[in-house]
Amino acid sequence: MSQMSELISAKKTLTRHILEQQQKFPGATGELSTVLSQISFAAKVVANELRRAALGDLLGYTGDTNVQGEKVKKLDIFAHEVFTNALEYGELVCSIVSEESEGITQLHRDCKGRKYSILMDPVDGSSNTDINGVLGTIFSIHRRPEDRDFDEEKDLLLPGNKQVAAGYVMYGSSTILVYSAGETVDGFTLEPNIGEFLLSHENIKMPNRHHTYSINSGSYHSWERGVQKYINHLAVEDKATKRPYSLRYAASMVADLHRILLEGGIFLYPGTKSKPQGKLRLMYEANPVSFLIERAGGKSIDGKNRIMDIEPNHIHQRTPLIFGTTADVDEFLSFQNE
Repeated sequence: MSQMSELISAKKTLTRHILEQQQKFPGATGELSTVLSQISFAAKVVANELRRAALGDLLGYTGDTNVQGEKVKKLDIFAHEVFTNALEYGELVCSIVSEESEGITQLHRDCKGRKYSILMDPVDGSSNTDINGVLGTIFSIHRRPEDRDFDEEKDLLLPGNKQVAAGYVMYGSSTILVYSAGETVDGFTLEPNIGEFLLSHENIKMPNRHHTYSINSGSYHSWERGVQKYINHLAVEDKATKRPYSLRYAASMVADLHRILLEGGIFLYPGTKSKPQGKLRLMYEANPVSFLIERAGGKSIDGKNRIMDIEPNHIHQRTPLIFGTTADVDEFLSFQNE
């Protein structure tokens, strides 16, 4: 048996894993599996283009700004179109909310018979594009009633605890897709020679604690006092608690999320004195991240309250976000209550 054949026989493909998970739930139709397969296909296309981005004219800006007021990268638009086209093909998705589109992309006029809505950030960390840094895609999947027309409030403006699946793709030294459909959090690494995602991280569970933190320290003087006190605390030497903590910040939340899922630690993107609502988007960044973190045994809050209990009022709503091991997040909370 060849080395490649042995690899394939030893590892589950993403498709096989999804089908096996589906069999655990009586009455499952397999349609969510199809949506996840479409997302994985789009991720392969994006990963392939990223390998030759500088040669394929995908670096740099388009000259436009998105709904967030941020400059739009060429890769942002490319990825948005790839995922939209892949999800439209299967005729299961009614609507898509994307960071790169001010409005809602409705894939069918009335959406009857289409069971899902997708909310996503096609390219997380796009500031890393031109320096060959780590990038990601984040997605959230909601189920909708298939017997009625599209309704923005009922289909999209839902708290994170209504998600049926969520995940991310990390484009780095290898391409990794991590998702959960409610039971376990599992990771798959793309084997480029055969074009398949193979199971590489099964049933991810976060450690109880780890001594790293992720935050943009350049914003220190704009944070509320409780955040400053917590960060100061992490820098104080204390052998009993293994402080000081080490700072790890990738400028791509997907990269920081992936490390924390596997090793533990805490990620902080707090609000500031001038922008207490924060910068990250609730619906397609904070909610799917929180879905994964909680199912891996961690905790995710907006600084005080559980992220996935927030009732949204806008598809591009912003929020502060702190997530990580439960012990670390609880310690952060203790500094906010002083």
